[in-house]
Parts: sequence; structure tokens; C-alpha cells
Amino acid sequence: MSLRGTLIRAVLRLPEPWLVRLAGGAPIERRGRRLDPVFQVLNTALKRNPPYSALGPAKAREVSASGLAAVTGPPDQGVAWDEEHVSAGQPSRNIPVRVYRPSDQDPSAPIIVYAHFGGGVIGDLETSHAFCTRIARIVRCPVVSVDYRLAPEHRWPAGLDDCTTVYTWALGQGARLGAPSGQASIMGDSMGGNFAAVIAQDMDREGLPTPYLQVLVYPAVDATEQTASYAEFGDIAPLTTETMTWFFETYLPEGVDVSDPRISPAQEMVLEGLPPAIVVTAGFDPLLDEGDAYARRLDAAGVETEYLCFESLAHGFTAFTGVCKAADQACTDIADRVREAYDSLAVPR
Repeated sequence: MSLRGTLIRAVLRLPEPWLVRLAGGAPIERRGRRLDPVFQVLNTALKRNPPYSALGPAKAREVSASGLAAVTGPPDQGVAWDEEHVSAGQPSRNIPVRVYRPSDQDPSAPIIVYAHFGGGVIGDLETSHAFCTRIARIVRCPVVSVDYRLAPEHRWPAGLDDCTTVYTWALGQGARLGAPSGQASIMGDSMGGNFAAVIAQDMDREGLPTPYLQVLVYPAVDATEQTASYAEFGDIAPLTTETMTWFFETYLPEGVDVSDPRISPAQEMVLEGLPPAIVVTAGFDPLLDEGDAYARRLDAAGVETEYLCFESLAHGFTAFTGVCKAADQACTDIADRVREAYDSLAVPR
């Protein structure tokens, strides 16, 4: 770990009252909730830095990777991983993936394909590395993390197409990876959650094998409007309203119809028949309301849906397991719920 990372972790281990004092002296409270003191300190610190929009994509990726390395926890023990490539159907292009396998794998547990956060602009396999080991260990299944193409070099739907390709590939990897053949779940956070929701809809719409389970962690599901949570939590780093706006401006081609369900899956009118879902939100997140609303619509459409809100946390918490106990516990809780869903789905109906 770098000296910077060591210092950051030392500061964030201070007692909560000290952290609140460092972050301005009073807790941040909204909608009857209190922001976790660690995120309050991080919010104060991050606001001293230039926004991603002022850095440009390349520098933003560098800054993000460096910052996340200082706050992400170590990988869980008992999980091994390998780097692989999935053919994208073109001789000159393969999609990098990282395949995680737990030492005590359950042969009845389907593969999970995972898409990381980053607005379609930043992020890589390291972004979700620790979280993927947590999922693999607790769910006891293979996890395939996708290093999809990023904008503006590759705008929508490039990253989505990569994740769809890997999901389709995973359906045929069960025998090789010690999992059921012809089944795979889809999971992602933020823009990765968008991809997961879209893939579930696309597979159903096209009559193709739908995900065993869709897990949407603080997903971006509606680019058509900014909900009330944008106004209430849009100043809370790491995802501010300004950053989310820049992500969409960078990720989407000029003139594209943002009401297209393949961009805004919440705009899909027919949700009946979609696979079971777990939808997770953070209490201090601009994306809170759209995730909540999408979970409610899935449930109303008869989709077996579980909704979890981690009320004291902010966007991106899956990457803050090294400095925030509540974030670390939330990641365990999410993985536990996925395991419980797998157990429930395995029961004949």
C-alpha cells in the first residue's frame, strides 16, 4: 500500500466524533438519515479536488484508480482468479475478463457476470476486484468481471455490447467452471447496474436465455430526468450531479434518444416476465430515487424483487471496504442476499 493510502486509512480509523469534526463539525443529515462519518470526511476531501469534468477521461481514470486503491479493502481469502479473454466476434478484438472461483464452490450455483461502476467512462477490473472476491466467496459461485470498453473512445452501446457478449459466453462456460450449464446471473453497480438491467430486458425481449438472477447495485436506470434525490444528494461525493451529468455527456453519442430502454431501462413499459431481481441503493446518492422506483415497478409487474437501501452510505460504497466498516458490512449483506436468492430459486416451485 502507498504512503498516501496508509495515511488515509489511519485518519479514517479515528473515532466517529473526530471524523465529524474533521468534516465540518456537524453530521450531514437528510431525509431523517445521517451520512456515515467516513463518507462525510471523504466528501469533504474529494470536494477539494477538481471534478472529473475538468480533468478529462484519461486523467479522470488515473485519479479514480489511484483514489480507489487507497480505500478499497483486500480481496477475500479462499478465492482464486485468472485473467481471460472473450472473443467479441472480430479477429482483432477480445474482451478482457477476470474469472473468480472460490475454493469451496457450490456446483449448483450459476456463474455471475459482473459489470463495474464508472459512468461508462472510468473504471476497470480493479474497480470491483475486492467486491467480486466477496461475492464469489459467499455465494460460492464463479464470478466473471468484465473489462468493457469505455467512452468517449467507445460510446454507447459499446460497453453494453461487451457485457452482453460476456453474458452470452458465460452461458456456455458452466461445465468448464464447475457451474450449471446454460445459466448465468447478471450483476453490476451504477452504470454496471444499468447494463445488468438492460441485458435482463434484452434477453427477455429477444426470447433468449434470461439471467438466473439480476442484481442491480445503485443502478443508473433513467437518463431522461433528474429525480428529487439529485437535488437532495447531488452534492455528496463521490457521485455528484455534476459528475453524473458529465458521465452521460461523455458516454452517450450526440443526439441519441435517452428514452431508449437500452439507455434508460426504467423507460421500458413491459417488465412482466423479467428474472428475479435484487435492487440495492445508497441513502445519500443522486441515483437513490430512480433505483427505488425501478424496484417498485419490478415488484408491481410481478417480478420477484428484493429491495435493500443502505441508508448511511453514499454512491460507490462497494469500493470503500478498506476504510468504512458500514460499506464493508453492506458488501457482505449484498452477497448474503444473493446467496439466499440462489437457495430460494433452487427450491422447486
